[in-house]
Amino acid sequence: MALIRGKGVDEALEILEFSPHRASKLIRKVVRSAAANADEQEADMDSLYVADARVDEGPVLKRVSPRARGAADVIHRPRCHLIVELEQGGG
Repeated sequence: MALIRGKGVDEALEILEFSPHRASKLIRKVVRSAAANADEQEADMDSLYVADARVDEGPVLKRVSPRARGAADVIHRPRCHLIVELEQGGG
């Protein structure tokens, strides 16, 4: 998220497209969705930039896995919220 913060929308999408990180595909989808929402509200697409991009903690799925001698382990599967805010202006 730090790679795209403060960049223009087009530049941010290019950075994410060629980024080797696994999460960049999901972040790219979120940025494209935010840009589409801004386009629906008739914002100037050329002046849009990523004002804020962050990852917040989400709910944790808890699963029980059986172990030896009747014991059990709890497996935590964390989730997260991807937040991207776009604004018009310099950037």
